[in-house]
Amino acid sequence: MVAIKVEYVGGLRCTAVHEPSGTSLTTDAPKDNHGLGESFSPTDLVATALVTCMLSIMGIVARKNGWKLEGARGHVEKQMVADPQRRIGRLPIRLELPAGLPKEARAALEHAALTCPVHLSVNPAIERPVTFVYPD
Repeated sequence: MVAIKVEYVGGLRCTAVHEPSGTSLTTDAPKDNHGLGESFSPTDLVATALVTCMLSIMGIVARKNGWKLEGARGHVEKQMVADPQRRIGRLPIRLELPAGLPKEARAALEHAALTCPVHLSVNPAIERPVTFVYPD
């Protein structure tokens, strides 16, 4: 279990502290929802969590198999919808894999990404198309 302490500091901002490490981050409401958009919004963190989880779980699989995943990159575009309520509607993801991965690594890495804990936890109403890009 990991505990995270969150304090509303005003101005539509919160500060969160990851208790095990003491690392903190600040969230800000986005400009299109009454905020200044000067930091990650809570929904930005959902998008960020998804891609970082995918790459991390892929990293575990790569490490176990002796594959080099360093330099892999992810990109996600958070698309909000307002009907019937404001929520994340779509998170298109692009994962760019480094050169030198053996072809047999692809299926295992893609499976790892699509079964990461965050991907499995995100509401299925949120579209999450994933594009895997290999340099060859």
